[in-house]
Amino acid sequence: MDYDHVMRVFREAAIEAGARIMEVYRADDFDVRAKSDDSPVTEADEAADALISARLRAEFPDVVLVTEEQADSHGQSAVRFIIVDPLDGTKEFVQRRGDFTVNIALVENGVPVRGMVYAPAKQRLFYTDAQGVSVEETGAFDLAEIGPVTPIRVKKPDSAGLFVVASKSHRDEATDAYIAKYPVADLKSAGSSLKFCLVATGEADLYPRLGRTMEWDTAAGDAILRGAGGRMVRFEDHQIFNYGKSGYANGFFIAFAPGVELQTP
Repeated sequence: MDYDHVMRVFREAAIEAGARIMEVYRADDFDVRAKSDDSPVTEADEAADALISARLRAEFPDVVLVTEEQADSHGQSAVRFIIVDPLDGTKEFVQRRGDFTVNIALVENGVPVRGMVYAPAKQRLFYTDAQGVSVEETGAFDLAEIGPVTPIRVKKPDSAGLFVVASKSHRDEATDAYIAKYPVADLKSAGSSLKFCLVATGEADLYPRLGRTMEWDTAAGDAILRGAGGRMVRFEDHQIFNYGKSGYANGFFIAFAPGVELQTP
């Protein structure tokens, strides 16, 4: 594929969706409904999904598209597919905490090879470039003109004290018990796929997740982490984390900067 074209389309779709999400976010009120799995959904999720899906299907009609908000897409399987979470962190969105993102990723042979994570409320935009190198863009996020980009890289962890990030809405006793196995210099909470990006930029060293996620929650952030020199492995055996699983459900995982000595479960 023409990865330069892919990432330009992903970028434009994410920025357009982010603008629509922020329109709803700034409104005095908006409806929140429960989906069949009891997770929340809003008009922002659905509007962003419609925008992104329309653009991706027009640009890449021959590539399978999997998106959280379209249940009929969850039964597909393919060697190459695009996977989307139009509003990751809906709980953070509803509570107006700002830690929500637009996630778009391209997966090939089980590997998320390109990813886009846009946090419109925080004005942070992370993605892999055409060569697969992860960058953070700053500026006005103009659709037609790409702003200044800075390559991002995981940092070398300090074994005497790690910077750890954990889920803001889904942290539990099991997560805290696992984190306690490490020497921790700082522990922060964050929502959505921003946690992957914090490891990718060196703002954190370790992100363990002992809870339910889906591939659309993680693929874009994982791609950015990989493009910044980081890794994501299965929690139970520290083996490589793959995509395209039946139903797109994830097991527990650990995202980290190389140099972190992973502890056994």
